[in-house]
Amino acid sequence: MDVVILAAGMGTRMKSTLPKVLHRIFDKPIIDYVIECAQSLKPASILVVVNPSLTEVIQYLNSKAIKIVFQNEPKGTANALYSALPYIKNEKILILNGDTPLIKKDTLLNFLKIFDEKAQDLAILSFYPGREHSYGRILRNSKGDVEKIVEITDYTGSESGEANSGVYLVKKEVLELVKEIKINPRKGEFYLTDIVEIAISKGYKVDAYALAQEDELIGINNREELALAMKYLRDRVVKEWMNEGVTFYDPGSVWISPSVKIGQDTIIYPDVFLEGDTTIGRNCVIYQGTRIRDSIIEDNVLIKDCTVIESSHVKAGSKIGPFAHLRPESVIGKECRIGNFVEVKKSVIGDRTKAAHLSYLGDSEIGENVNIGAGTITCNYDGKRKHKTIIEDNVFIGSDTQLVAPVKVGKGAYIGAGSTITKNVPEDSLAISRTPQRNIEGWAKKKREKK
Repeated sequence: MDVVILAAGMGTRMKSTLPKVLHRIFDKPIIDYVIECAQSLKPASILVVVNPSLTEVIQYLNSKAIKIVFQNEPKGTANALYSALPYIKNEKILILNGDTPLIKKDTLLNFLKIFDEKAQDLAILSFYPGREHSYGRILRNSKGDVEKIVEITDYTGSESGEANSGVYLVKKEVLELVKEIKINPRKGEFYLTDIVEIAISKGYKVDAYALAQEDELIGINNREELALAMKYLRDRVVKEWMNEGVTFYDPGSVWISPSVKIGQDTIIYPDVFLEGDTTIGRNCVIYQGTRIRDSIIEDNVLIKDCTVIESSHVKAGSKIGPFAHLRPESVIGKECRIGNFVEVKKSVIGDRTKAAHLSYLGDSEIGENVNIGAGTITCNYDGKRKHKTIIEDNVFIGSDTQLVAPVKVGKGAYIGAGSTITKNVPEDSLAISRTPQRNIEGWAKKKREKK
């Protein structure tokens, strides 16, 4: 089987400088969802028809395992398919649309099975819509046989009529009939839907099969439909995870990318975003307002409100937040506490270490059982280069400490509060860097008298 994906539309209704099929749903462009679904069927080849003026689309597709075919003039879907004819080698062709990203593999496998079992020459994947849209409608005769597809502007029947999804299975000899399609005088385009009536007139077996739900076949032509597709995909993903034992307090307010994995008995509060290549373990709790991207969260982790975690690894039993920020390349050990307004960047934090509030830990290696006092800063940047701070096991860092990297604090050492540390601190030492306190008696009284 060959798969042809029609993606040559200019997408003017998106009102965007970005081509329609490159608009994203969660982490991926629309076209990726269609290509990946096609690839899951393991066809002999995948052809994507594009307009040569869509240079961004072409550059993006160059990295994909597909064949790019050019439709030199925007003359409709039949003309787009005609452009692909010289590159089609197999006897069975599946036609998909590049702006229909929610089509499921199982639906297409079922479609293929029926096509083969019934020895069809041309089959249409149809559905029964529950809302208004621009899909054409399938007309059947009194016997229930398909007669033709009409544009919605020409349709006079009930709005609940059978709709054409734009997904077809067709034998190669029938596909050659695109050469006989006449131009539509009103639109100046060649409509692929006309192949149905032509094929029937020549005695080919044609039928339509309503195998999918409407949300699976939504085509994206404007921002409203893009938002609707995102909602449908969100609802699908959330439902799948609820079936796997994940609790969502408000399923309609969370956004979970299809690539995310979540363990059983995890609880997710409202307004949580889980994105990219993220894995959440078992028995975690993620409070509202949290965003996690491309990260690993192990079992029994508590993530409090309004926390951001990017490209980081949080090990089992740790507590993060509220209002914490784990920047890329951070590793938080087991049973750690990273608390209010703590920012960690490109640092490794050892097991059972605590940084409870108001600290910045950047380019650091911090050992086990370390206490980071409030207001601690690793001063890692000298204006030209980043430098590393090393804090070994069982160190106590007093509040309002500045560690000017490169610097190392040895095992078991203590840093007095309010210190600026510019030199290495030996093991089991106490480092203090303060000017002596001096009380000037009567100073305030004399100042008042001067006024």
